[in-house]
Amino acid sequence: MTDTALVLEVKKCDWKQTRFVEEPIPALAAGQVLFRVDRFALTANNISYALSGDGLGYWRFFPCAQGWGRIPVMGFANVIRSTHSDVKEGTRCFGFYPMGRYLVIQPGAVSAAQIMDAAPYRAGLAPAYAQYLPSTADAIYQERREDQLLLLRGLFMTSFLADDFLAEKDYYGARAVLISSASSKTSIALAYQVKQAGRARTIGLTSPKNAEFVRGLGFYDEVVLYDEIAALPNDQAIVFVDMAGDGAVTAAVHHHFGDALKYDCAIGATHWSAERTRKGLPGPTPTFFFAPGQIVKRTKEWGPQGLAERIGQAWTKYCDSSDAWLRVVRSSGRDAVERVYQDVLAGRTHSADGHILSL
Repeated sequence: MTDTALVLEVKKCDWKQTRFVEEPIPALAAGQVLFRVDRFALTANNISYALSGDGLGYWRFFPCAQGWGRIPVMGFANVIRSTHSDVKEGTRCFGFYPMGRYLVIQPGAVSAAQIMDAAPYRAGLAPAYAQYLPSTADAIYQERREDQLLLLRGLFMTSFLADDFLAEKDYYGARAVLISSASSKTSIALAYQVKQAGRARTIGLTSPKNAEFVRGLGFYDEVVLYDEIAALPNDQAIVFVDMAGDGAVTAAVHHHFGDALKYDCAIGATHWSAERTRKGLPGPTPTFFFAPGQIVKRTKEWGPQGLAERIGQAWTKYCDSSDAWLRVVRSSGRDAVERVYQDVLAGRTHSADGHILSL
């Protein structure tokens, strides 16, 4: 059977509707590169890309037919054809790919450390969204850790930068950080970072089904169910990091803490189907945290090498800690990708599971 450029697409107006599109393997124009995707990770964070597809440009990563979208995922892929003089065939890269078999990019700036896609449809996107990192020059790459890199690296980066942002502000005078969707991998990484620093307590908000798992992590000083928010002491300053994006949860936090709530840092939307209304809330206005902006800031202040070293040191410790709780689940084929996608979308996956997929 002849190989094709098979890729999963979702209906932009209804993410439950999916289709697989089969196309010929693309021919290359001058200066282009063809990746063959080896495998990729799929987590609840990818669903938030669909939610922010228009606002943050995620639908622009991989253009397709009108009304449909290709959700970006973190993956490893190998260059199998290249008409670019500075990109060698066989180069293995970490970066954003569609849930498919192939991707063509048009490299602009190329160095040993990164390949930047300069395709016209990427214009105006944050540089972090267009970079592909060759494993041979990646300071934190380890072949035995590829699955952890796919599942945790991007989420850890967001959490590292969010903690860095909050720590720089001295947590707005608070000594407790309340984190919603505490079982999500981004929240876990943030709780780990805050606890490692030791400057503030970590309080995790979660559902009854995930409470035991969250408590077992050891990264949260306290674990509270969503319907127990009103039982939390509200006479001390607190910062809220919102990974859930659930309007009812946000309202409960704001109304309970009032002026004691010093900052609302909105990051994720794991409760993607929930109402997100934030009007008329007491306390600070929820402020979206844009991780690429913090990357630009710290790159200017610390230099690219300084930022990479800090992230690398923190990542190694966190990655090692994941051995105690992360369960890698590998699946392959069209049916498996569809099944796992629907399970992640519906919230049916276990928080400890990290799904690695391949077509």
